[in-house]
Amino acid sequence: MGISDKWRRLSAPKCPLASETADLRLARTISLIVLLALLVPYVLAPLYRVGQVVSIPIAWRRLKGAPVTRQWIAFEEISPALPRAVVAAEDGHFCKHHGVDWGAVREVVDDVGEGGAIRGASTITQQVAKNLFLWPLPGPIRKPLEFPLAMWIDFTLPKQRILEIYLNVAELGPSGQFGAEAGSVYAFGHSASALSPREAALLAAILPNPLKRSARNPGPGVRRLAGTYMARAQGEGLRQCWGENR
Repeated sequence: MGISDKWRRLSAPKCPLASETADLRLARTISLIVLLALLVPYVLAPLYRVGQVVSIPIAWRRLKGAPVTRQWIAFEEISPALPRAVVAAEDGHFCKHHGVDWGAVREVVDDVGEGGAIRGASTITQQVAKNLFLWPLPGPIRKPLEFPLAMWIDFTLPKQRILEIYLNVAELGPSGQFGAEAGSVYAFGHSASALSPREAALLAAILPNPLKRSARNPGPGVRRLAGTYMARAQGEGLRQCWGENR
């Protein structure tokens, strides 16, 4: 074969079929990686029935070298006033739904359809799902993943364990205080085991944004919310379902 023949073979266009096959293999590989990534939370969630859990925001702050204060505290050691106040503030139907409060979701959809402002309807279980597995994802992508994952977490973990995880990963201070123990020590100078109903309600009142709201130096708005949550926490409508075995 002469030099001219070799040059013609090298310069000839590649076979379209070979190119399509390579693209198909790449697409299949990417699809497999995405599928495995989506399945990982479903495999890990049942394993979180025991042990101390680290959330993505906590891990991210540590990777950046930002300060983090978190000391895990068992649910049985937390003042009973805190879970009652948090459920009253964050998820009044915690004892009734199975991970997602569909009634609240429908209300949000209806409000948006009528021109109202978009507001959150995340349950405590959804917030656990987000903090443990989905935190960096944008809202429009995260929500469709969050709903089924929250229902799976509710199915595989007892209500008390879900609350225990949430109370140990929620951000409760302005400079990297995560969890009830760190938040209580920062705000009141003592353990979460000694929280009074008023102090528990103040911590619950800052949960949406502990960077702008303070339980240590509460403003009028935080104090007003705390009073509301105290009243709700003491009401007959708040059943302590998290003490039941499931």
